[in-house]
Amino acid sequence: MSSLPSSSVSTALAPYGWDDAWADAFAPYEAEGLLAGRVIRVDRGQCDVVTAGGLLRADTAFVTPHDPLRVVCTGDWVAVEPGGNPRYVRAYLPRRTAFVRSTSSKRSEGQILAANVDHAVVAVSLAAELDLARIERFLALAWESGAQPVVVLTKADLVPDAVTRGYLVHDVETSAPGVPVLTVSARDGEGLDVLAAITAGGTTVLLGQSGAGKSTLANALLGEDVMDVREIRDVDGKGRHTTTTRNLLALPGGGVLIDTPGLRGVGLWDAGTGVGQVFSEIEELAGNCRFHDCAHESEPGCAVLEAVETGGLPQRRLDSYRKLLRENQYIVAKTDARLRAEIRKDWKRKGAIGKAAMEAKRGRFR
Repeated sequence: MSSLPSSSVSTALAPYGWDDAWADAFAPYEAEGLLAGRVIRVDRGQCDVVTAGGLLRADTAFVTPHDPLRVVCTGDWVAVEPGGNPRYVRAYLPRRTAFVRSTSSKRSEGQILAANVDHAVVAVSLAAELDLARIERFLALAWESGAQPVVVLTKADLVPDAVTRGYLVHDVETSAPGVPVLTVSARDGEGLDVLAAITAGGTTVLLGQSGAGKSTLANALLGEDVMDVREIRDVDGKGRHTTTTRNLLALPGGGVLIDTPGLRGVGLWDAGTGVGQVFSEIEELAGNCRFHDCAHESEPGCAVLEAVETGGLPQRRLDSYRKLLRENQYIVAKTDARLRAEIRKDWKRKGAIGKAAMEAKRGRFR
């Protein structure tokens, strides 16, 4: 495949998000005669790459290091060999954003799900009971990635009562400060125009559990049945995975969409900043606590606990905040010896306080 003029490359790849900044980053590889392209699918060590000359298949072995966060993933911009059998991806350009979760393995590894994403759409089905804690978990990862999260409540036609729907939206908005919350029905088209306007402005990744309606939503945005759709179970509103790989697709109205498999496990991976943004009201309240290192458990002068007592902060939000902080701290501590030492020191301090309190209590009853 012969190289094309830079202007032709820009024109051909613009629908997939190519811009002047990507062109500048690619310039050294262009000088080597390599092709620019965007990864639209990764499967078993190989990937499909869209280039100015068309779609091609390439092997990722050349840039697959031991670090799982540095493997080629859907959404990457890459430099590909112009020929060869097999053809290899030689490098990927520095990522602007990266959506990462922890794996279910015991090796404390992160898994990168998508790269160079502008918007992270968290799809939540109204056909099942809302799981606000799971929404908060998705949002923490989305904020941490650097993308702008959006919550889309799918299958809105199943909740025709405006009052009931209003309560559901309010519950989600309370759990998602600073995040747009949309109600959408792919069946009757409600809300799709607003969502299409958002997705037209860059790269959007669709996230959510299996059965949340992601593939149906993707088809509605694409204007055709590209993604396979299966019926969900009536008993629990869940479905089987209809998407088994992450696929990047150009949208007819502009922008690109990455559909992902349903995520059963959504573990945090060094997402302290993301957790802070999801629970921004708690972080703001914490600034008024008497002690700067207040754990919001039983300390005197705790503004967070006072807000819970006066009804300004739901207890559920504080519980969820504590849980995600503990989980994130645990993950980070696995790879950070200094943090592990600090945690052990804190445990000893709390243990000493508890022991002293117990001894004082016993002394009063002697």
